[in-house]
Amino acid sequence: MHERNSVAELATTLRRDLNRYSPGEKLPSSRELVEAHRVSPVTVSRAVARLAVEGLVVTRPGAGIFRAGPRAALPAPGDTSWQEVALSADPSADQVPRSVDADGVLATLMAPQQGVIEFNGGYLPPGLRPERALAAALARAGRRPGAWDRPPVEGVDELRGWFAREIGGPSGGVTAADALITGGGQSAITTALRALAPPGAAVLVESPTYPGLLAAARASGLRPVPVPVDTDGVRPELLDKAFRASGARVFVCQPLFQNPTGALLSAERRAAVLRAAQEAGAFVVEDDFARHLVHEDAGPLPPTLRAADPDGRVVHLCSLTKITSPSLRVGALAAHGPVLERLRAVQTVDSFFVSRPLQEAALELVGAPAWPRHLRTVAEQLRQRREVMLAALARELPALSLAHAPRGGFHLWLRLPDGADEAALAGAALRAGVAVAPGRPYFAAEPAARYLRLSYAPAAAEGEIAEGVRRLRTACDEVLGRALARVT
Repeated sequence: MHERNSVAELATTLRRDLNRYSPGEKLPSSRELVEAHRVSPVTVSRAVARLAVEGLVVTRPGAGIFRAGPRAALPAPGDTSWQEVALSADPSADQVPRSVDADGVLATLMAPQQGVIEFNGGYLPPGLRPERALAAALARAGRRPGAWDRPPVEGVDELRGWFAREIGGPSGGVTAADALITGGGQSAITTALRALAPPGAAVLVESPTYPGLLAAARASGLRPVPVPVDTDGVRPELLDKAFRASGARVFVCQPLFQNPTGALLSAERRAAVLRAAQEAGAFVVEDDFARHLVHEDAGPLPPTLRAADPDGRVVHLCSLTKITSPSLRVGALAAHGPVLERLRAVQTVDSFFVSRPLQEAALELVGAPAWPRHLRTVAEQLRQRREVMLAALARELPALSLAHAPRGGFHLWLRLPDGADEAALAGAALRAGVAVAPGRPYFAAEPAARYLRLSYAPAAAEGEIAEGVRRLRTACDEVLGRALARVT
């Protein structure tokens, strides 16, 4: 049995058995619990810790485990209605209202209910994470000399150097001095937006794009202006027009396996994007989230935009989170010129620095022999999962339109039939036992069509992907029956 399941089950049993004991009465010892429930001492320790956090038991070193006394009555809730006025009375709201809407992000962060297949997540499942290598790296990191000291605010030098080599590639155009360590990719996005654009300014974004970017921009008082994307990436002629019309000085893009479309920015358009930014006197924020999520049949990847940018026009961000674990919140920003100091200042004010043990653990991980093996395993598994989902969609839902199947990342972007209600479909899918992501949160303005984003990474196994598509077919039959009939 999986350790985490064992802990949860034992905690449930102990919680139920507490009624046998009076407040202050001693419970069986840890050794007795191990023997009675046939679990490991670690499982007992973690289950008891859960009950202690819940206030149900008290542990006394050397004495044992005791049932806690009755809890004090909760204080009466206060009147918080005044906050409606305080949170909305913004004198600048006539120009660009600040809003904090995390719904689109929460859809990828919330774990689904038991029995629901996850097609809306953004992380690898436990079976594809390098959990043993992570545990070993964390243990070694904790023993490194100075591991618990205060780190440099820019990050540990060795880790900055590793990210610089990853970002700069063979050209060596990025050095450790150009890199800042961040608390993951989302933190890097927020830092870049706050550093590069003043409140009230327009910021150009791909359309569609990652909901976390839109949420971060709006929370910073910025106005996202959409620039349409096709299978070759952002359309340069529309990017030129958007720069001129909006006066924006920042364009945020994902040139590699864009989220959600999977588009790969073509060589011609890469040059055009940099040229458009140069003419507008603007920065390009390059979100390189998917470079480590390449499939084994993808072929050589293009270099980063930052590697071909000697003038400091590109601010690059990347992260180890997607390829490792949701809890390894370690990423990097890379920039050149005066903007680097601005980025450093914003990050320092926001968070001081990233935990040094976490940085040291990241260093241990990427330097271990297990790291290249992990990358190869993920590349192979993502290709296989992509093919399983494509085959299942062709078999079960041929009426849903797929522009292309990217050979990187872990999602497919499906256009629904005209007139489809994507929110109703997502609700029906959840009732059928599969969680999907509606397309609306990926657009800064009204979309021209309805979409679904399906992620094949979070599923526990390939068979679960096929089963999830079958469940989605049930939902489509319920909600889109007439629309599907018109198409087929």
